Amino acid sequence: MEEGPIDLVRLVGSGNSVTVRVTGRDAVGDPQVLVGEFIVDTKFLKGTQRTWIFPQDLAAWQAVLDSLARGENASWRKDKRATELHIELAAPDLHPGQVRVSVADREGSRTTARVLLEPADGWIEDHRARLDRVRQAWPQPLV
Repeated sequence: MEEGPIDLVRLVGSGNSVTVRVTGRDAVGDPQVLVGEFIVDTKFLKGTQRTWIFPQDLAAWQAVLDSLARGENASWRKDKRATELHIELAAPDLHPGQVRVSVADREGSRTTARVLLEPADGWIEDHRARLDRVRQAWPQPLV
């Protein structure tokens, strides 16, 4: 039941956005691996970074959403030789409702983009639904 691109992550607010878009399966490699891209879009900075998403990355994203629902800061794919996503809900310099999102490409460009935004209410639940949609569109094949 594959379909067009799905945004696994779509954090938007204050004129800024950070997206992780899943575009399909890795056609030349492991059929369990999904391909996609990180997209950062602000008035000052725009950029994309290609990425591969492994089954364990989807499980880890679910754990990140659980941490965020508890009000904790969380990181996805930290120290995994892949582009990382860090989400801060609580920091001394953040106002209520603000979220700081960092996208770190430590292996390739060695660049980190930090974006401040104010996502809409219900954004964590929205991301749980996005994760379910990715899993339905690209179920893990039996190998």
